Amino acid sequence: MTNQRTMTNEQVLAVCRSNWEYRGIDDGSVREMLDELSAHLEDALAEGRTPQDVVGDDVKGFAASWARARAPFAHRLLRAAAMACSALGGLILIVCLVRWSPERAVGADDLVFWAVVAAVTVTWELRRGNLGLGRNAAVGLVVALAVVLTSRWLGGGGTLFTVPLWAAPVLFLPGVAYAVADARRRKAAAPGADR
Repeated sequence: MTNQRTMTNEQVLAVCRSNWEYRGIDDGSVREMLDELSAHLEDALAEGRTPQDVVGDDVKGFAASWARARAPFAHRLLRAAAMACSALGGLILIVCLVRWSPERAVGADDLVFWAVVAAVTVTWELRRGNLGLGRNAAVGLVVALAVVLTSRWLGGGGTLFTVPLWAAPVLFLPGVAYAVADARRRKAAAPGADR
């Protein structure tokens, strides 16, 4: 492992890039952050300072704090909640269409499933940043599947209440704005995009 005291500018940039990509920061923002950090590192080098004079001894901590500042906690929490609602709305819609029913019966195992999906998705989103709707849903679903199977095995599956079909689009809409914004950001960050 490289000693952080002797890291080069390129090594610092590589550690930061890896950290930001791990946290799910979009490619355009990562490039902007790397360009800004690179300029600071080059200025420091020209003044005879080391990369550690710019980022400190804990490069990973520096990268994490910059990522959190780029996407404040309240914004990440709101985004995660909107994405979880969208996933729930989408599933209700799919189940109602597949069963050709105007409502969805909700049992104890369903509540446990969605509580786990929401907890895992929100925790993952807040810890790592934006992974996108698909990846967040996949992570939450994988964890929740085991919990639901255990819940069914332990408790059965009686109906607690029903959710009408009209609730699906209402739950789905909050995440649409984030999905559209993500698509626009990816398109703008694509190489050769007009700015």
